[in-house]
Amino acid sequence: MSTAPIVPIEPTVAVLATQLRIVSGKLARRLREHGHFGELTWTQMKVLGRLDREGPATVSALAHAEGIRPQSMGATVAALKSAGLISGAPDPHDGRQTLLSLTPACHEWIQASRAAREDWLMRAIASRLDPPQHAALAAALGLLERLLEP
Repeated sequence: MSTAPIVPIEPTVAVLATQLRIVSGKLARRLREHGHFGELTWTQMKVLGRLDREGPATVSALAHAEGIRPQSMGATVAALKSAGLISGAPDPHDGRQTLLSLTPACHEWIQASRAAREDWLMRAIASRLDPPQHAALAAALGLLERLLEP
């Protein structure tokens, strides 16, 4: 059992946490609407994002990172390969393994999707908020980043 002291939380902090969760969820959904993701599943999008951020990986490494069985990741990878979004090449360090990476077409698609989401967000900020609110939003972003620190 943990013997860590219980820290009382002000009711306003609990309300803020609820509101932040709701607003961030709505923002994420709205950004997905403007991202041109097509018929991709959530897992497929996460795999593409991971390959984009971290570079080539094996099916096993992707499965481990996403917390799913390699067989399940194999099905996800097969769908992404057939869609022309990823390709495989022999691992130069272990020829038994295949390193998966994004295709050039997928890189272009990801960049276009990001540009569309950022364009929507930029237009929403410019049209719905005034300059003092832009400054308040910038300050809030700093606070949100602090929440995400380890």
